[in-house]
Amino acid sequence: MNYLAHSFLTFSDEQIVGQFLEDFIPNRDRFSYPLKMQEGITLHREIDTFTDSHPELREAKQIFSPLVRLYSGAFVDVSMDYFLANSLSEEVLTTHTKRVYLVLRKFEEFLPERLLRMLDGMEKDNWLRNYREDLGIKYSMQNVLNKAKYLDKNLAVYDVFLNNKPQLQKHFDVFFPDLVAHAVIVNSTF
Repeated sequence: MNYLAHSFLTFSDEQIVGQFLEDFIPNRDRFSYPLKMQEGITLHREIDTFTDSHPELREAKQIFSPLVRLYSGAFVDVSMDYFLANSLSEEVLTTHTKRVYLVLRKFEEFLPERLLRMLDGMEKDNWLRNYREDLGIKYSMQNVLNKAKYLDKNLAVYDVFLNNKPQLQKHFDVFFPDLVAHAVIVNSTF
């Protein structure tokens, strides 16, 4: 899952921070954060593990795999955020995105410099809200391409997304309720 799903599947402000920290800190540093942030880090890992092993997303990866091989999971993650954003009302999505930005700013002292720089761009361009739009997903997919070390930056990944949108939607519809249930179970263990 990508930033929207990770932030959406949280149960406290500090868990939101932990969900974002997971991608930016070395594993050895995770215990240096407050307990609720550690829970967010753990929840992030549990979400990723569950996602990687879910049969619907293994099938969804096959859509992108011929073009991007091992990077297919990253493009499926971005696609799932698109469907999540579009499953929410405009009001819920707007409220959620504002909350995430406010929470991350409130806990800035815990954020590594690289995450703070990303947050500036994320907030300025309202990434979380823009997952709802085709052009927002196009931008996100291009961003993944730009960061991918071994992929041509001009691959037609966005076209693959557009051409397979109904099938990807079906995968999301089966997968996401399972993920929500899993996140609730994980959170109950904290």
